[in-house]
Amino acid sequence: MSKILIAGAGGAPSEGVIKSLLIGKKKETVIGIGSEPLDLVLSQASKKFYIPYANSPAYKERLLQILNLEKPDLVHFQNDLEIFHASLIRDEILASGTKLYMPEHDVIDTCVHKYKSYLAFRNAGVLVPRNIMINNEENLREAFAVLRDDAGKIWLRASSIGGGGKGAIPTSDYTLAKAWIDHYNGWGDFVAAEMLTPNTVTWLSIWYEGELVVAQSRERRGWTHGNRSISGVTGVTKVGITCENEQVTKIAIDSIKAITSKPHGIFGVDMAYDRNGVPNPTEINISRFFTTVLFFTEAGLNMPEIFKDIVLYGEFPQLEKKINPLPNGLLWLRGMDVVPRLMPQDAVAQEIQFT
Repeated sequence: MSKILIAGAGGAPSEGVIKSLLIGKKKETVIGIGSEPLDLVLSQASKKFYIPYANSPAYKERLLQILNLEKPDLVHFQNDLEIFHASLIRDEILASGTKLYMPEHDVIDTCVHKYKSYLAFRNAGVLVPRNIMINNEENLREAFAVLRDDAGKIWLRASSIGGGGKGAIPTSDYTLAKAWIDHYNGWGDFVAAEMLTPNTVTWLSIWYEGELVVAQSRERRGWTHGNRSISGVTGVTKVGITCENEQVTKIAIDSIKAITSKPHGIFGVDMAYDRNGVPNPTEINISRFFTTVLFFTEAGLNMPEIFKDIVLYGEFPQLEKKINPLPNGLLWLRGMDVVPRLMPQDAVAQEIQFT
């Protein structure tokens, strides 16, 4: 029986992958590693190993120790920091006999650094909001001069590795913006951008040596605990809904091709709509599934299963549609300490009395 090692076990992004693998037909053994012991104990992995954070000097030795001990057939990582650092030692991971399914390191480097992604999109002619790297106060003043929307706001966020809207804040106040960057020690890292609308969509895809295997779109209808975040963004989707939009598909593919001419592995294109209703790419979540991947699994599209079947067995899915095979209008409802629920959009009103 094949063995799969999933990093970040116990955390929501990785547990969605683990649950999807356990639901799969072949029933591989799934083991987990994680850097948060109290999260790790909650994992559904059959074995759980502690590992230091990926940017720790001790990470590499511990990872290779676990690989040599357990000899998994495949290892998969589920957060940008670990993906980046594991990619740097991919030759040693492969030498242990464990397989990887990820793109080249320069692709990962571009995607985990948001300003590099922006430059790649812009240079390829993909429509994106203007970004300005904030190296100093002069850059910040320029951003307020040229990027303000009708309400006088700009969007600030960290460009460096990290998800969940790292350092994000919309503001019309120069003094607040300066203090915010000071707080994060973010000069030379933060980026200012033109404001987009709160309406967002993600196009999650798997590629193999330049060929698209499968892709599915999902709109986001709000963030969990978004009202407790200064930006309104937490990185944790509250409501997702399947959708099909040819413009979204085209822009997502154009965005991916702006990064690499031969996509390989997982590419999740996050987009936000501008005021003309055009989706603009804001980032590509590279070599990882989004947190709500269990949504697609429960709906009938098990992307983690497809992913591991390709790398472990050379098996590709037989799908009537490669792009958006799921029905439109499926809702995935999530909350803290409640079981997520999958349901058709039109079924919501049938369960609630409004009068």
